[in-house]
Amino acid sequence: MIRSTRGVTRRLDIPKPGEGRRGIDGYLTYLLRQANAAVRITIDRSLAEFRITLPQYSALTMLRSYGEISSADLARLTLLTPQTIAAIVANLEQRGLVARSPDPVHGRVLRLKITKPGVVLVSRCRARTDKLEERLLGFLAASDRVAVRNWLVRVSTELGSAK
Repeated sequence: MIRSTRGVTRRLDIPKPGEGRRGIDGYLTYLLRQANAAVRITIDRSLAEFRITLPQYSALTMLRSYGEISSADLARLTLLTPQTIAAIVANLEQRGLVARSPDPVHGRVLRLKITKPGVVLVSRCRARTDKLEERLLGFLAASDRVAVRNWLVRVSTELGSAK
């Protein structure tokens, strides 16, 4: 990449992940974001064959895990905005992967439920994401795996993203 400053052109060498401030000397918050982006891109590529994105896969996974829930609950579980969940649910519903039904107590609330085709798809996707999880765990010594999981959960709970 070339950058011009006051008429002087010079090459700007951007370090690769793992180098310079993108490596062990980088800010922890940046390193978390960088790792998250790498995982997101890898999952999106591995699920592309199924025409599903990571947020859609997350929604289906939460619906399979927690049964019938509202869109608001789904947004909280997937860490997405209600507006994003509305678009995701519309797309998944159009594909026959989720269904909506009125809540028996609160008629204006719609409950979301994963359909049988949705369960089949999320199971096929899970096989792909399980391989990535195995790969990620392979970067850690067995003795460090529990510590990393505990640290990630603590970051989420202490900083409030899991609320």
